[in-house]
Amino acid sequence: MRTKPALTDEDVKKMAAAAEAHALANQWHVTVAIFDDGGHLLHLHRMDGTAPSTVEMAIGKGRTAVLGRRETKVYEDIIKNGRTAFLSAPLVAMVEGGVPIVFEGEVVGSIGVSGVKSEQDAAVARAGIAALGTA
Repeated sequence: MRTKPALTDEDVKKMAAAAEAHALANQWHVTVAIFDDGGHLLHLHRMDGTAPSTVEMAIGKGRTAVLGRRETKVYEDIIKNGRTAFLSAPLVAMVEGGVPIVFEGEVVGSIGVSGVKSEQDAAVARAGIAALGTA
């Protein structure tokens, strides 16, 4: 048996606040979804002025990042590089904007963001994760 790290309510609140502050500072309207290591939703917020469709995309990006244990951009790049058969993989959102949360070498959760350009979504997610001081 071993002990593994897990996100706390305080961690989730801290990351959500930092991600949303980063989005606001850039005048980006996004949805932020935060997950635990099993792909269970811990936080979801669609900021004012954000399209309703971003909710499903943020959830998909976050769940794909945590279950795949890597950034969703990795999957996007695989497909862009010609491996279109990968589109049949049982993952929901293979577009940049989902980032795993890694603590002491273990994936403890993820953040998925949707609403602006994919690289901006990922920047918002990374800003949230940086608030933990683990990266």
